Amino acid sequence: MSRSNEQKWPIPESVNEIENYMKQRVGLGISFDLGVRKLKVLKKDVQIYYCNGLCDTRYIIELIEELVQINDHEKQTLDIYKLIYNRLLNQSVQPIHQLDELVDLVLSGQIVVVIEGENTALAVDVRSYPGRSPQEPDTEKVVRGSRDGFVENIILNTALTRRRIRDERLRFEMIKVGERSKTDVAIGYLEDVADPDLLNILRKEIKAIQVDGIPMGDKTIEEFIVKQGWNPFPMVRYTERADVAAAHILEGHVIIYCDTSPSVIITPTTFFHHVQHAEEFRESPAMGTFVRWTRFLGILASILLLPLWLLFVMEPSLLPEKIAFIGPNEQTNIPVVVQLILADFGIEFLRMAAIHTPTPLSTAMGLIAAVLIGQIAIDVGLFVPEVILYVAVAGIGTFTTPSYELGVANKIARLILMILVALFHTPGFIVGSTLMFLFVVRMRAFNTPYFWPFLPFEPKGFMQILVRRAIPGSLLRPSIVRPRNRFRQPPGANRK
Repeated sequence: MSRSNEQKWPIPESVNEIENYMKQRVGLGISFDLGVRKLKVLKKDVQIYYCNGLCDTRYIIELIEELVQINDHEKQTLDIYKLIYNRLLNQSVQPIHQLDELVDLVLSGQIVVVIEGENTALAVDVRSYPGRSPQEPDTEKVVRGSRDGFVENIILNTALTRRRIRDERLRFEMIKVGERSKTDVAIGYLEDVADPDLLNILRKEIKAIQVDGIPMGDKTIEEFIVKQGWNPFPMVRYTERADVAAAHILEGHVIIYCDTSPSVIITPTTFFHHVQHAEEFRESPAMGTFVRWTRFLGILASILLLPLWLLFVMEPSLLPEKIAFIGPNEQTNIPVVVQLILADFGIEFLRMAAIHTPTPLSTAMGLIAAVLIGQIAIDVGLFVPEVILYVAVAGIGTFTTPSYELGVANKIARLILMILVALFHTPGFIVGSTLMFLFVVRMRAFNTPYFWPFLPFEPKGFMQILVRRAIPGSLLRPSIVRPRNRFRQPPGANRK
Protein backbone atom coordinates (compact mmCIF):
# COMPACT_ATOMS: atom_id res chain seq x y z
CA MET A 1 0.00 0.00 0.00
CA SER A 2 1.32 3.43 -0.90
CA ARG A 3 2.01 5.80 1.93
CA SER A 4 -0.31 8.34 0.38
CA ASN A 5 -3.19 6.02 1.20
CA GLU A 6 -2.05 5.14 4.73
CA GLN A 7 -3.73 6.50 7.82
CA LYS A 8 -2.20 9.76 9.01
CA TRP A 9 -0.74 9.18 12.47
CA PRO A 10 -0.44 12.22 14.75
CA ILE A 11 2.79 12.84 16.60
CA PRO A 12 2.49 11.20 20.07
CA GLU A 13 3.38 13.11 23.21
CA SER A 14 5.85 10.41 24.29
CA VAL A 15 9.31 10.83 22.76
CA ASN A 16 9.95 7.10 23.31
CA GLU A 17 7.06 6.22 20.99
CA ILE A 18 8.51 8.52 18.34
CA GLU A 19 11.92 6.87 18.72
CA ASN A 20 10.41 3.39 18.38
CA TYR A 21 8.54 4.51 15.26
CA MET A 22 11.76 5.85 13.74
CA LYS A 23 13.56 2.58 14.52
CA GLN A 24 10.83 0.38 13.02
CA ARG A 25 9.90 2.42 9.96
CA VAL A 26 12.97 4.45 9.06
CA GLY A 27 15.86 2.27 10.25
CA LEU A 28 17.16 4.46 13.06
CA GLY A 29 20.04 2.55 14.64
CA ILE A 30 20.59 0.49 11.47
CA SER A 31 21.25 3.15 8.85
CA PHE A 32 24.48 4.88 9.83
CA ASP A 33 23.43 8.22 8.34
CA LEU A 34 20.31 8.58 10.50
CA GLY A 35 20.80 9.91 14.00
CA VAL A 36 19.12 11.34 17.07
CA ARG A 37 20.51 13.75 19.68
CA LYS A 38 18.82 13.51 23.07
CA LEU A 39 18.74 16.49 25.43
CA LYS A 40 17.20 17.51 28.74
CA VAL A 41 15.67 20.97 28.60
CA LEU A 42 14.02 22.20 31.82
CA LYS A 43 13.78 18.55 32.95
CA LYS A 44 11.90 17.53 29.80
CA ASP A 45 13.18 15.17 27.12
CA VAL A 46 13.96 16.81 23.81
CA GLN A 47 15.11 14.80 20.79
CA ILE A 48 16.64 16.09 17.55
CA TYR A 49 16.45 13.82 14.49
CA TYR A 50 18.75 14.39 11.52
CA CYS A 51 20.27 12.76 8.46
CA ASN A 52 24.03 13.05 8.06
CA GLY A 53 25.24 14.32 4.71
CA LEU A 54 22.10 16.33 4.00
CA CYS A 55 22.39 18.77 6.93
CA ASP A 56 24.82 21.54 7.72
CA THR A 57 26.47 20.32 10.94
CA ARG A 58 27.52 23.81 12.02
CA TYR A 59 23.91 24.99 12.25
CA ILE A 60 22.90 21.89 14.21
CA ILE A 61 25.64 22.53 16.77
CA GLU A 62 24.59 26.17 17.13
CA LEU A 63 20.96 25.18 17.68
CA ILE A 64 21.92 22.59 20.28
CA GLU A 65 23.98 25.22 22.12
CA GLU A 66 20.93 27.51 22.21
CA LEU A 67 18.72 24.76 23.59
CA VAL A 68 21.24 23.72 26.25
CA GLN A 69 21.60 27.31 27.46
CA ILE A 70 17.88 27.40 28.24
CA ASN A 71 18.65 25.41 31.42
CA ASP A 72 20.91 28.19 32.66
CA HIS A 73 18.72 31.20 31.99
CA GLU A 74 15.04 30.20 32.06
CA LYS A 75 12.54 29.02 34.66
CA GLN A 76 10.89 25.65 34.59
CA THR A 77 7.39 27.13 34.78
CA LEU A 78 7.61 28.62 31.27
CA ASP A 79 5.88 27.16 28.20
CA ILE A 80 8.72 25.00 26.92
CA TYR A 81 7.26 24.64 23.39
CA LYS A 82 7.10 28.41 22.80
CA LEU A 83 10.48 28.83 24.46
CA ILE A 84 12.19 26.31 22.17
CA TYR A 85 10.34 27.69 19.15
CA ASN A 86 11.77 31.14 19.83
CA ARG A 87 15.26 29.82 20.55
CA LEU A 88 15.59 27.99 17.23
CA LEU A 89 17.63 30.64 15.46
CA ASN A 90 16.79 29.86 11.88
CA GLN A 91 14.83 31.59 9.14
CA SER A 92 12.68 28.50 8.51
CA VAL A 93 11.03 26.81 11.49
CA GLN A 94 7.88 24.83 10.64
CA PRO A 95 5.45 23.18 13.11
CA ILE A 96 4.42 19.66 12.05
CA HIS A 97 1.72 17.37 13.41
CA GLN A 98 2.00 14.06 11.51
CA LEU A 99 4.57 11.27 11.87
CA ASP A 100 4.84 10.66 8.14
CA GLU A 101 5.55 14.35 7.63
CA LEU A 102 8.26 14.13 10.30
CA VAL A 103 9.90 11.24 8.44
CA ASP A 104 9.74 12.98 5.06
CA LEU A 105 11.35 16.13 6.41
CA VAL A 106 14.17 14.26 8.14
CA LEU A 107 14.93 12.27 4.99
CA SER A 108 14.91 15.46 2.92
CA GLY A 109 17.68 16.98 5.06
CA GLN A 110 15.83 19.01 7.67
CA ILE A 111 16.21 18.43 11.40
CA VAL A 112 13.12 17.79 13.52
CA VAL A 113 12.89 18.71 17.21
CA VAL A 114 10.36 16.73 19.28
CA ILE A 115 9.44 17.72 22.84
CA GLU A 116 8.10 15.46 25.58
CA GLY A 117 4.45 16.13 26.30
CA GLU A 118 3.88 18.00 23.02
CA ASN A 119 2.07 16.59 19.97
CA THR A 120 3.66 19.18 17.71
CA ALA A 121 7.24 18.92 16.47
CA LEU A 122 9.42 21.62 14.96
CA ALA A 123 11.19 21.18 11.61
CA VAL A 124 14.24 23.38 11.01
CA ASP A 125 15.60 23.81 7.51
CA VAL A 126 19.37 23.30 7.73
CA ARG A 127 19.73 21.44 4.44
CA SER A 128 23.11 21.42 2.75
CA TYR A 129 22.98 19.05 -0.18
CA PRO A 130 26.22 17.71 -1.65
CA GLY A 131 26.91 19.08 -5.11
CA ARG A 132 29.12 21.17 -7.33
CA SER A 133 29.22 24.92 -7.78
CA PRO A 134 27.61 26.58 -10.82
CA GLN A 135 29.76 26.41 -13.94
CA GLU A 136 29.30 26.82 -17.68
CA PRO A 137 27.51 23.86 -19.32
CA ASP A 138 29.67 21.89 -21.73
CA THR A 139 26.95 21.64 -24.37
CA GLU A 140 25.92 25.32 -24.35
CA LYS A 141 29.16 27.26 -24.36
CA VAL A 142 29.26 30.86 -25.56
CA VAL A 143 32.12 33.19 -26.55
CA ARG A 144 30.64 36.01 -24.45
CA GLY A 145 28.14 35.63 -21.69
CA SER A 146 27.65 34.29 -18.20
CA ARG A 147 29.60 31.24 -17.11
CA ASP A 148 27.16 30.03 -14.45
CA GLY A 149 24.87 27.14 -15.20
CA PHE A 150 22.37 24.99 -13.38
CA VAL A 151 23.55 22.31 -10.97
CA GLU A 152 21.92 19.33 -9.25
CA ASN A 153 20.54 21.45 -6.40
CA ILE A 154 17.03 22.82 -7.05
CA ILE A 155 17.50 25.59 -4.47
CA LEU A 156 20.55 26.91 -6.30
CA ASN A 157 18.79 26.61 -9.66
CA THR A 158 15.78 28.66 -8.60
CA ALA A 159 18.12 31.19 -6.97
CA LEU A 160 20.04 31.58 -10.26
CA THR A 161 16.74 32.32 -11.98
CA ARG A 162 15.47 34.74 -9.36
CA ARG A 163 18.77 36.58 -9.49
CA ARG A 164 17.93 37.44 -13.10
CA ILE A 165 14.19 38.09 -12.59
CA ARG A 166 13.62 40.12 -9.43
CA ASP A 167 9.90 40.39 -9.98
CA GLU A 168 7.38 39.91 -7.21
CA ARG A 169 5.20 38.02 -9.69
CA LEU A 170 7.79 35.27 -10.30
CA ARG A 171 6.45 32.03 -8.84
CA PHE A 172 8.05 28.67 -8.01
CA GLU A 173 5.46 26.05 -7.09
CA MET A 174 6.93 23.00 -5.37
CA ILE A 175 5.50 19.50 -5.88
CA LYS A 176 6.89 16.22 -4.50
CA VAL A 177 7.08 13.37 -7.01
CA GLY A 178 7.84 9.71 -6.33
CA GLU A 179 6.37 7.45 -3.69
CA ARG A 180 9.81 6.55 -2.38
CA SER A 181 12.14 9.23 -3.76
CA LYS A 182 9.88 12.20 -2.94
CA THR A 183 11.84 14.34 -5.36
CA ASP A 184 11.21 18.08 -5.33
CA VAL A 185 9.85 19.37 -8.64
CA ALA A 186 9.18 23.09 -9.10
CA ILE A 187 7.16 24.96 -11.73
CA GLY A 188 8.58 28.41 -12.49
CA TYR A 189 6.57 31.12 -14.25
CA LEU A 190 5.48 34.74 -14.22
CA GLU A 191 2.03 34.92 -12.64
CA ASP A 192 0.72 37.74 -14.84
CA VAL A 193 2.21 36.37 -18.09
CA ALA A 194 2.07 32.56 -18.23
CA ASP A 195 -0.92 30.81 -19.76
CA PRO A 196 -3.23 29.60 -16.92
CA ASP A 197 -4.44 26.63 -18.98
CA LEU A 198 -0.88 25.40 -19.49
CA LEU A 199 -0.16 25.82 -15.79
CA ASN A 200 -3.24 23.78 -14.86
CA ILE A 201 -2.23 21.02 -17.29
CA LEU A 202 1.30 20.84 -15.90
CA ARG A 203 0.12 20.83 -12.28
CA LYS A 204 -2.38 18.09 -13.01
CA GLU A 205 0.08 15.93 -14.95
CA ILE A 206 2.90 16.25 -12.40
CA LYS A 207 0.66 15.58 -9.41
CA ALA A 208 -0.78 12.53 -11.19
CA ILE A 209 2.63 10.86 -11.54
CA GLN A 210 2.54 7.55 -9.69
CA VAL A 211 5.99 5.96 -9.54
CA ASP A 212 8.45 4.75 -6.91
CA GLY A 213 11.03 7.37 -7.79
CA ILE A 214 12.52 9.49 -10.53
CA PRO A 215 16.29 8.91 -10.26
CA MET A 216 16.65 10.05 -13.89
CA GLY A 217 15.12 13.37 -12.94
CA ASP A 218 13.68 15.68 -15.56
CA LYS A 219 13.70 13.07 -18.33
CA THR A 220 11.31 10.88 -16.32
CA ILE A 221 9.08 13.90 -15.71
CA GLU A 222 9.01 14.57 -19.45
CA GLU A 223 7.97 11.01 -20.27
CA PHE A 224 5.03 11.25 -17.88
CA ILE A 225 3.73 14.68 -18.91
CA VAL A 226 4.37 14.50 -22.67
CA LYS A 227 3.73 10.81 -23.47
CA GLN A 228 6.01 10.99 -26.49
CA GLY A 229 6.07 7.28 -27.26
CA TRP A 230 8.40 6.29 -30.11
CA ASN A 231 8.43 9.74 -31.68
CA PRO A 232 12.15 10.69 -31.93
CA PHE A 233 11.59 14.44 -32.19
CA PRO A 234 11.86 16.27 -28.84
CA MET A 235 8.61 17.74 -27.56
CA VAL A 236 10.22 19.90 -24.85
CA ARG A 237 13.51 21.75 -24.72
CA TYR A 238 16.22 21.27 -22.12
CA THR A 239 18.71 23.89 -21.06
CA GLU A 240 21.45 24.09 -18.44
CA ARG A 241 21.90 27.84 -18.81
CA ALA A 242 20.22 30.08 -16.25
CA ASP A 243 20.08 33.03 -18.65
CA VAL A 244 18.28 30.95 -21.29
CA ALA A 245 15.71 29.76 -18.75
CA ALA A 246 15.14 33.32 -17.50
CA ALA A 247 14.70 34.61 -21.05
CA HIS A 248 12.02 32.00 -21.74
CA ILE A 249 10.20 32.79 -18.49
CA LEU A 250 10.06 36.44 -19.54
CA GLU A 251 8.61 35.37 -22.89
CA GLY A 252 5.78 33.54 -21.11
CA HIS A 253 7.09 29.98 -21.05
CA VAL A 254 6.78 27.71 -18.03
CA ILE A 255 9.96 26.10 -16.68
CA ILE A 256 10.05 22.78 -14.80
CA TYR A 257 12.89 22.35 -12.30
CA CYS A 258 13.71 18.92 -10.91
CA ASP A 259 15.99 18.33 -7.95
CA THR A 260 19.13 16.29 -8.78
CA SER A 261 18.94 17.42 -12.44
CA PRO A 262 21.32 20.10 -13.81
CA SER A 263 18.94 20.92 -16.65
CA VAL A 264 15.41 22.33 -16.73
CA ILE A 265 12.47 21.70 -19.04
CA ILE A 266 11.07 24.57 -21.13
CA THR A 267 7.40 24.36 -22.15
CA PRO A 268 5.83 24.85 -24.59
CA THR A 269 8.40 24.62 -27.37
CA THR A 270 8.38 24.29 -31.14
CA PHE A 271 10.90 22.93 -33.64
CA PHE A 272 12.49 26.35 -33.97
CA HIS A 273 13.09 26.66 -30.24
CA HIS A 274 15.48 23.71 -30.55
CA VAL A 275 17.62 25.44 -33.18
CA GLN A 276 18.23 28.65 -31.22
CA HIS A 277 21.38 29.23 -29.20
CA ALA A 278 22.37 31.81 -26.60
CA GLU A 279 25.34 32.84 -28.78
CA GLU A 280 22.93 34.51 -31.23
CA PHE A 281 21.73 36.91 -28.54
CA ARG A 282 25.22 37.70 -27.23
CA GLU A 283 26.26 39.18 -30.59
CA SER A 284 24.95 42.10 -32.66
CA PRO A 285 21.73 41.48 -34.65
CA ALA A 286 23.67 41.16 -37.93
CA MET A 287 26.18 38.72 -36.45
CA GLY A 288 23.43 36.82 -34.66
CA THR A 289 21.46 36.48 -37.91
CA PHE A 290 24.57 35.24 -39.74
CA VAL A 291 25.23 32.63 -37.03
CA ARG A 292 21.59 31.58 -37.14
CA TRP A 293 21.54 31.11 -40.92
CA THR A 294 24.80 29.17 -40.77
CA ARG A 295 23.27 26.90 -38.18
CA PHE A 296 20.15 26.40 -40.30
CA LEU A 297 22.36 25.41 -43.22
CA GLY A 298 24.21 22.91 -41.07
CA ILE A 299 20.95 21.38 -39.82
CA LEU A 300 19.61 21.04 -43.37
CA ALA A 301 22.89 19.41 -44.41
CA SER A 302 22.64 16.95 -41.53
CA ILE A 303 19.24 15.77 -42.83
CA LEU A 304 19.33 16.05 -46.62
CA LEU A 305 22.97 15.98 -47.78
CA LEU A 306 23.55 12.22 -47.65
CA PRO A 307 20.15 11.19 -49.14
CA LEU A 308 20.57 13.72 -51.98
CA TRP A 309 24.13 12.63 -52.76
CA LEU A 310 23.05 8.99 -52.73
CA LEU A 311 20.19 9.84 -55.11
CA PHE A 312 22.59 11.56 -57.54
CA VAL A 313 24.96 8.59 -57.36
CA MET A 314 22.18 6.16 -58.19
CA GLU A 315 20.65 8.39 -60.87
CA PRO A 316 23.44 10.51 -62.43
CA SER A 317 21.04 11.80 -65.09
CA LEU A 318 19.48 14.10 -62.47
CA LEU A 319 22.70 16.11 -62.23
CA PRO A 320 23.23 19.17 -64.45
CA GLU A 321 26.33 19.00 -66.61
CA LYS A 322 28.18 21.65 -64.60
CA ILE A 323 28.08 19.55 -61.42
CA ALA A 324 28.26 16.15 -63.07
CA PHE A 325 31.52 15.51 -61.21
CA ILE A 326 29.54 14.78 -58.03
CA GLY A 327 29.68 11.10 -57.28
CA PRO A 328 32.29 8.43 -56.55
CA ASN A 329 35.24 8.41 -58.92
CA GLU A 330 36.27 4.93 -57.86
CA GLN A 331 34.41 1.62 -58.01
CA THR A 332 34.19 -0.70 -55.03
CA ASN A 333 32.54 -4.02 -54.34
CA ILE A 334 30.50 -2.57 -51.49
CA PRO A 335 27.30 -0.67 -52.43
CA VAL A 336 27.47 3.06 -51.74
CA VAL A 337 24.41 2.98 -49.47
CA VAL A 338 26.11 0.36 -47.28
CA GLN A 339 29.23 2.52 -47.13
CA LEU A 340 27.18 5.54 -46.08
CA ILE A 341 25.38 3.64 -43.34
CA LEU A 342 28.60 2.08 -42.03
CA ALA A 343 30.40 5.43 -42.01
CA ASP A 344 27.43 7.12 -40.34
CA PHE A 345 27.35 4.52 -37.61
CA GLY A 346 31.12 4.81 -37.33
CA ILE A 347 30.79 8.49 -36.45
CA GLU A 348 28.14 7.57 -33.89
CA PHE A 349 30.53 5.00 -32.39
CA LEU A 350 33.20 7.69 -32.14
CA ARG A 351 30.78 10.09 -30.45
CA MET A 352 29.77 7.50 -27.88
CA ALA A 353 33.39 6.51 -27.30
CA ALA A 354 34.37 10.15 -26.80
CA ILE A 355 31.70 10.52 -24.12
CA HIS A 356 32.87 7.46 -22.19
CA THR A 357 36.61 8.00 -22.71
CA PRO A 358 38.56 9.88 -20.02
CA THR A 359 39.42 13.39 -21.18
CA PRO A 360 43.23 12.89 -21.40
CA LEU A 361 42.66 9.94 -23.78
CA SER A 362 39.85 11.40 -25.91
CA THR A 363 42.18 13.56 -28.03
CA ALA A 364 44.44 10.62 -28.82
CA MET A 365 41.42 8.48 -29.64
CA GLY A 366 40.11 11.13 -32.05
CA LEU A 367 43.44 11.29 -33.87
CA ILE A 368 43.57 7.52 -34.20
CA ALA A 369 40.01 7.38 -35.51
CA ALA A 370 40.37 10.27 -37.96
CA VAL A 371 43.85 9.52 -39.34
CA LEU A 372 44.36 5.79 -39.10
CA ILE A 373 40.90 4.24 -39.35
CA GLY A 374 39.58 6.64 -42.01
CA GLN A 375 42.65 6.51 -44.22
CA ILE A 376 43.15 2.77 -43.91
CA ALA A 377 39.46 2.15 -44.69
CA ILE A 378 39.93 4.09 -47.93
CA ASP A 379 43.20 2.36 -48.79
CA VAL A 380 41.75 -1.15 -48.42
CA GLY A 381 38.73 -0.24 -50.51
CA LEU A 382 36.10 -0.33 -47.78
CA PHE A 383 35.08 3.29 -48.43
CA VAL A 384 35.52 5.66 -51.33
CA PRO A 385 36.89 9.11 -50.37
CA GLU A 386 33.64 10.88 -51.28
CA VAL A 387 31.72 8.83 -48.72
CA ILE A 388 34.04 9.96 -45.93
CA LEU A 389 33.73 13.57 -47.09
CA TYR A 390 29.94 13.74 -47.21
CA VAL A 391 29.41 11.73 -44.04
CA ALA A 392 31.82 14.07 -42.23
CA VAL A 393 29.97 17.16 -43.49
CA ALA A 394 26.63 15.67 -42.41
CA GLY A 395 28.13 14.79 -39.02
CA ILE A 396 29.36 18.35 -38.56
CA GLY A 397 25.84 19.55 -39.40
CA THR A 398 24.51 17.28 -36.65
CA PHE A 399 26.93 18.79 -34.13
CA THR A 400 25.84 22.32 -35.08
CA THR A 401 22.33 21.52 -33.83
CA PRO A 402 22.04 23.19 -30.37
CA SER A 403 19.59 20.56 -29.12
CA TYR A 404 21.22 17.17 -28.68
CA GLU A 405 17.83 15.45 -28.82
CA LEU A 406 16.94 17.13 -32.13
CA GLY A 407 20.35 16.24 -33.57
CA VAL A 408 19.77 12.54 -32.87
CA ALA A 409 16.22 12.76 -34.28
CA ASN A 410 17.57 14.34 -37.47
CA LYS A 411 20.09 11.52 -37.78
CA ILE A 412 17.30 8.94 -37.56
CA ALA A 413 15.35 10.84 -40.23
CA ARG A 414 18.48 10.88 -42.43
CA LEU A 415 18.94 7.11 -42.14
CA ILE A 416 15.31 6.50 -43.05
CA LEU A 417 15.59 8.75 -46.10
CA MET A 418 18.78 6.99 -47.25
CA ILE A 419 17.09 3.59 -47.02
CA LEU A 420 14.07 4.86 -48.99
CA VAL A 421 16.33 6.34 -51.66
CA ALA A 422 18.27 3.08 -51.91
CA LEU A 423 15.03 1.12 -52.36
CA PHE A 424 12.91 3.45 -54.51
CA HIS A 425 15.31 6.11 -55.84
CA THR A 426 13.62 9.44 -56.71
CA PRO A 427 10.08 8.43 -55.59
CA GLY A 428 11.55 7.24 -52.30
CA PHE A 429 13.22 10.60 -51.67
CA ILE A 430 10.15 12.65 -52.62
CA VAL A 431 7.58 10.53 -50.79
CA GLY A 432 9.81 10.01 -47.74
CA SER A 433 10.62 13.72 -47.40
CA THR A 434 6.94 14.63 -47.80
CA LEU A 435 5.76 12.11 -45.20
CA MET A 436 8.38 13.23 -42.69
CA PHE A 437 7.46 16.87 -43.23
CA LEU A 438 3.75 16.09 -42.74
CA PHE A 439 4.58 14.04 -39.63
CA VAL A 440 6.46 16.95 -38.05
CA VAL A 441 3.80 19.48 -39.08
CA ARG A 442 1.02 17.44 -37.46
CA MET A 443 2.87 17.17 -34.14
CA ARG A 444 1.57 19.13 -31.17
CA ALA A 445 3.07 19.53 -27.72
CA PHE A 446 0.75 20.92 -25.02
CA ASN A 447 -1.65 21.93 -27.80
CA THR A 448 1.16 23.89 -29.48
CA PRO A 449 1.83 23.38 -33.24
CA TYR A 450 5.35 22.00 -33.55
CA PHE A 451 6.24 23.89 -36.73
CA TRP A 452 4.91 27.31 -35.69
CA PRO A 453 5.38 30.00 -37.02
CA PHE A 454 5.96 28.33 -40.41
CA LEU A 455 2.76 26.27 -40.15
CA PRO A 456 0.37 27.74 -39.19
CA PHE A 457 2.09 30.68 -40.83
CA GLU A 458 2.54 33.86 -38.83
CA PRO A 459 4.57 36.50 -40.72
CA LYS A 460 5.88 38.42 -37.69
CA GLY A 461 6.85 35.30 -35.82
CA PHE A 462 8.48 33.80 -38.91
CA MET A 463 10.56 36.93 -39.46
CA GLN A 464 11.82 36.69 -35.88
CA ILE A 465 12.94 33.13 -36.67
CA LEU A 466 14.80 34.20 -39.81
CA VAL A 467 16.26 37.46 -38.45
CA ARG A 468 17.62 38.07 -34.99
CA ARG A 469 15.95 41.34 -34.08
CA ALA A 470 17.37 43.80 -31.59
CA ILE A 471 15.81 43.58 -28.14
CA PRO A 472 14.47 47.21 -28.20
CA GLY A 473 12.45 46.28 -31.28
CA SER A 474 10.95 43.13 -29.75
CA LEU A 475 7.84 44.64 -28.22
CA LEU A 476 5.59 41.58 -28.16
CA ARG A 477 5.91 38.17 -26.60
CA PRO A 478 5.46 35.16 -28.91
CA SER A 479 1.77 34.44 -29.40
CA ILE A 480 2.39 30.69 -29.34
CA VAL A 481 2.79 30.73 -25.53
CA ARG A 482 -0.61 32.47 -25.18
CA PRO A 483 0.69 35.12 -22.76
CA ARG A 484 -1.77 36.97 -20.57
CA ASN A 485 0.30 40.12 -21.13
CA ARG A 486 1.57 40.29 -24.71
CA PHE A 487 3.72 43.40 -24.30
CA ARG A 488 7.32 42.85 -23.21
CA GLN A 489 7.73 46.62 -23.09
CA PRO A 490 5.23 49.45 -23.54
CA PRO A 491 4.44 50.35 -27.17
CA GLY A 492 6.85 53.02 -28.36
CA ALA A 493 9.32 52.37 -25.53
CA ASN A 494 13.05 52.68 -26.25
CA ARG A 495 12.31 54.55 -29.47
CA LYS A 496 13.18 58.16 -30.20
